Amino acid sequence: MELGRYGVWHGGQHYGPELAAGLEQAGYGALWLGGSPDAGLRDAEVLLAATTSIAVGTSIVNMWKSPAADVAASYHRLEDEHPGRFLLGVGIGHREATGEYQSPYQKIVGYLDELDDAKVPTDRRALAALGPKVLQLSGARTAGALPYLTTPEHTREARRILGGGVLLAPEQMVVLETDPEIARATARDRLAPYLQLSNYTTNFRRLGFTDDDLADGGSDRLVDAMVLHGSAVEVAAGLKAHLDAGADHVAIQQLGHEGIDLLPGYEALATVLT
Repeated sequence: MELGRYGVWHGGQHYGPELAAGLEQAGYGALWLGGSPDAGLRDAEVLLAATTSIAVGTSIVNMWKSPAADVAASYHRLEDEHPGRFLLGVGIGHREATGEYQSPYQKIVGYLDELDDAKVPTDRRALAALGPKVLQLSGARTAGALPYLTTPEHTREARRILGGGVLLAPEQMVVLETDPEIARATARDRLAPYLQLSNYTTNFRRLGFTDDDLADGGSDRLVDAMVLHGSAVEVAAGLKAHLDAGADHVAIQQLGHEGIDLLPGYEALATVLT
């Protein structure tokens, strides 16, 4: 699928037909749905219907929450309605979110087997992946990897693990704010839940952050690494660092206060992204 170099990442509650159409007009290549979309994939259907050519992907459908057979049926419905425009991103979610979280690697393998049986093409699905083992699996069994909440250093290592010819599309949070204290306050609010989730804290430590960095809402060092902030030009430079490190595509998640009109910020970024 043609995703372009940059896309936009949000939960379904932040999207709407007008924003989706505006992002397509601004030149973004993909719209990514976070927040564990339901198996019916109706939020993806809304975005596809509101646009004409932009790709739409899930990031991610939770394997514990959404049975593979139901998700596959929804994939085929969307493919029939909007051929060639939907990429199914799936993942294991968080250990803290389900009492069933046992042998997660085998759960992923079994889920992908079920998608195979349901004729969801390998090149039309992707896998949320952070650690080396799941990154390797994403390259072997799907179009590639959708890392979330990482850095260009992680992107570089992920590309080394995946090799060439495999999709690597990390997500990157941004705050379009030139006052660092205001920007960090916004970033810390968004990061707070992830500092309680073991898969992310494990990855932070893998990237060289310490317990001190994870304490008290996150150190400035951690916050600045995980959430780009500054002017559109400064943020664009940080996004490009993922491409320089080996990413094919970067999914941008703009942060802001509740009710903020997101489109002007994305339009400003689009003018400086090259």
